[in-house]
Amino acid sequence: MISDKDCSGRKAQKRLRLVFRATYFVVSLSKKAARHSASAFCPILQRAQSYVAIDIHPANHHNLDFEPFLDVDRNVLADLVKDKNFDDLNKYGGIKKLAEILETDEKNGISGGDYSIKKRVDEFGSNTYKRAPVRSFVSFLWEAMKDSTIILLLLCATLMIGFGIKQHGLKEGWYEGGSIIVAVVLVLAVSAISNFKQSRQFLQLFGESSNIEVEVVRDGRRQATSIFDVVVGDIVCLKTGDHIPADGLFLNGHSMKVDESSMTGESDQVEINETQNPFLLSGTKVMDGYGHMLVTSVGMKTTWGQMMSTITRDTNEQTPLQARLNKLTSYIGKVGLFVACLVLVVLTIRYFTGHTFDKSGKKEFIKGHTNTNHIMNSIIGIITAAVTIVVVAIPEGLPLAVTLTLAYSMKRMMADHALVRKLSACETMGSATVICTDKTGTLTLNQMQVTEFWLGKESLKEKRSIEISSDVMELLKQGVGLNTTGEVHISPSCDFPEISGTPTESALLSWAVFDMQLNIQQLKHAYEILYVEPFNSEKKRSGVLVRNNDSRIIHVHWKGAAEMILAMCSNYYVRNGMPIGIDGQEKRQLEMIIQDMACRSLRCIAFACKRLTEESQLGYEHLPDTGLTLLGFVGLKDPCRPEVKDAVESCRKAGVTIKMITGDNIFTARSIALDCGILKPNEDINDAIVEGATFRNYSPEERMAKIDGILVMARSTPFDKLLMVQSLKQKGQVVAVTGDGTNDAPALKEADIGLSMGIQGTEVAKESSDIVILDDNFNSVVTVLKWGRCVYNNIQKFIQFQLTVNIAALVINFVAAISSGEVPLTAVQLLWVNLIMDTLGALALATEQPTDDVMDKKPVGRTQPLITKIMWKNLNAQALYQVTVLLVLQFRGSSIFNVNKNVKDTLIFNSFVLCQVFNEFNARKLERKNIFEGILKNKLFISIVGTTVVLQVIMVEFLQRFANTERLNWGQWLACIGIAALSWPIGWLVKYIPPNSE
Repeated sequence: MISDKDCSGRKAQKRLRLVFRATYFVVSLSKKAARHSASAFCPILQRAQSYVAIDIHPANHHNLDFEPFLDVDRNVLADLVKDKNFDDLNKYGGIKKLAEILETDEKNGISGGDYSIKKRVDEFGSNTYKRAPVRSFVSFLWEAMKDSTIILLLLCATLMIGFGIKQHGLKEGWYEGGSIIVAVVLVLAVSAISNFKQSRQFLQLFGESSNIEVEVVRDGRRQATSIFDVVVGDIVCLKTGDHIPADGLFLNGHSMKVDESSMTGESDQVEINETQNPFLLSGTKVMDGYGHMLVTSVGMKTTWGQMMSTITRDTNEQTPLQARLNKLTSYIGKVGLFVACLVLVVLTIRYFTGHTFDKSGKKEFIKGHTNTNHIMNSIIGIITAAVTIVVVAIPEGLPLAVTLTLAYSMKRMMADHALVRKLSACETMGSATVICTDKTGTLTLNQMQVTEFWLGKESLKEKRSIEISSDVMELLKQGVGLNTTGEVHISPSCDFPEISGTPTESALLSWAVFDMQLNIQQLKHAYEILYVEPFNSEKKRSGVLVRNNDSRIIHVHWKGAAEMILAMCSNYYVRNGMPIGIDGQEKRQLEMIIQDMACRSLRCIAFACKRLTEESQLGYEHLPDTGLTLLGFVGLKDPCRPEVKDAVESCRKAGVTIKMITGDNIFTARSIALDCGILKPNEDINDAIVEGATFRNYSPEERMAKIDGILVMARSTPFDKLLMVQSLKQKGQVVAVTGDGTNDAPALKEADIGLSMGIQGTEVAKESSDIVILDDNFNSVVTVLKWGRCVYNNIQKFIQFQLTVNIAALVINFVAAISSGEVPLTAVQLLWVNLIMDTLGALALATEQPTDDVMDKKPVGRTQPLITKIMWKNLNAQALYQVTVLLVLQFRGSSIFNVNKNVKDTLIFNSFVLCQVFNEFNARKLERKNIFEGILKNKLFISIVGTTVVLQVIMVEFLQRFANTERLNWGQWLACIGIAALSWPIGWLVKYIPPNSE
């Protein structure tokens, strides 16, 4: 029970805290009014005419037992945005008043450093959600145990133990059945551990894809942070294509539209503004416009967080290759089952007809004399042998090999700047025949820099001291500083301003700040932005309507692709501030300036403006875009990446066509394509370059006839890119396409492999893609192509290796059973072979890294068989050799080596296992004769082969009872090694035989 005294004490304590908070708030306001320049974190004492203002160090809050956010009801705050509740918002006094209550400055964001962030996490929670429980190791073990053949084996082993103990006693009777159980448990454990580890790895990699980087304003600085580090009170910067990281309220911005379909199911875009709908929901996407939001709830307090906590990510996504392998596994399994049934029938008949003998040479079954226990034990042994044949025959390692190689390649691709979002993309990329790539940032360095400026027809590149009319200069500053999504932050502690935004916006702002001495703060205080038309990749321009706060003069400013802005202009300014009319000749001369810059690989951007006389005539739905006056052209240089030319050439050699799709004009596109090697100077390039408008106006027949020859598409829109992808797929091509914008999403989804850009790409583009190129580099796209081919190649290697084992094991056991009534390889031995080829073999062959020779082959077609003629040739030769040698040992081994039956069976088992070890080396290279090339680079392969050999020695020499083997002498070991080693020269000779001669 709580006493009245305690209650009154707590109420008094709370009142004291409220008094302290109110005092602190008043004092803070007084201090802000009094000071002009002071450090935000230094204790100071300032005296004014009628008061003393004391600045209290924020870090001392906890020392004074200060509790912030007392006026905030956490539940009401969380429900405010979810329910879109204006009443609760008004109770707080509106958005700006709520920001004050959350101790957030609407311009400078949160202050107070790490302490403030930690306090907000403690009060409101972190921007994370509870993960749905992941599968445990036991669940993988249980799944493996549910296999019908495993259950049958365990049942048979249990019965064998029971009958063995009854027949031979506890000391001797459990060995045979117990050995099978140990072998089965070992196989199950290795399989479950492998699948468990791959599942954890997939979850870790998928977690990387959800770690989105967002921009927030803290301590007056715009900075990038993880979505998981966003806290209540943060000011988040949003732009087209961004994923909204938490629930919040719209503070300021322009023309913002949001796609809320992920939350509401409604496909229509919702307009966001400060008065009618300021509510922004976590998990939704910004489809147009830009702005700032105040975060009001995070993590599990949001509907998105609650929803995501109930979703379990499926790590068992089946890729097309896995589906094909499952069919192959099913087919081979049926063959194995048929052989096992034949062995079962033959061995049973031979047993009951007295044609089987025990170790002493006596008949195992004599009618009327053999007791029931012995009969049951023998029958169970026959069933066990048959079931084990099924276990070995079913290539369960094939799906495991795919999982292993995908997990391994995903991890290595992450290190090579590629994040895989969809597993099937790894293997599909290996079949790509066409890559449609963007230019900016992918083929180029994305390091924009203004290299020249034209005022009308006069270049000011070398004439920086030339006087430009102050009116024209002011209009230029407006056009750059107000019509932008970039920001300039000036810190007292830094000599140079910090400029953020896209590379193009940053380059233009840097030019204006450093070359034109633009003071961005003064400019923004002097003008009010009335309306914004954000940049659109279809129109390739952006516009802004501004009003001077003193003179009330209104201007509309446009910025964008030079030839498109020029088409909107009727006049152009010269340096004395006089406008000159643009007639036909003037226009041609200005177009030649644009063309000349484009031919020198410069991105040409134009600025234009128009003064509007009467505000009453304005309709803010569309800004005026005719009768403008040209302010000037800016040329931006973005050089090609130095490694691109070699990467493009390697793609050509690999039979992959590179097509460049860009929004730049045709002259810039041609120049960059020549620099990158996409176009060759000595080739006829007239038909290889087309503009987007021309391409979309082709008839379907004309488009299909010309599309293979088109290598560059200039002035393209996202629709043109989508049309290109669709047309190429109709031609039977496997298409990979890169994209970074929100409007690229349809093309990314339509392509066989969608590649989004990690730096410049919007979250909408990333979510629509299969792979994210983290460094926006075309060289990384080529690396993904190599890995895709490597994945396919590794799977083929393992198929060849495993089918060789399957065929050899089935034929040996079947022929031996038919002819002699016994199987030379016991259940434990076959399970050991199964472990070697399924798990260890998959690990060894599925983790080969891509080599340059994978780019010497043509792409693998969609319908090309998994098992090629070359693979059939290799595996048939090895299987035939193994079957021949081991059957000779089966029927003549005792006389050849002058040994008893047990030693002969051990020689067969040992030779068979060592043949698989040596054949693993053959499987490394399907076509090349040098099977040891690059082997030292794959330490995992060497360690697995070494481990297999060591375990085999232990099986033969030290686990005789368990493995039913006999110890071998040095001569017998050398004989086994010699038999196995012959597979190398056989594999080498077979590769000289042309595949068509089979």
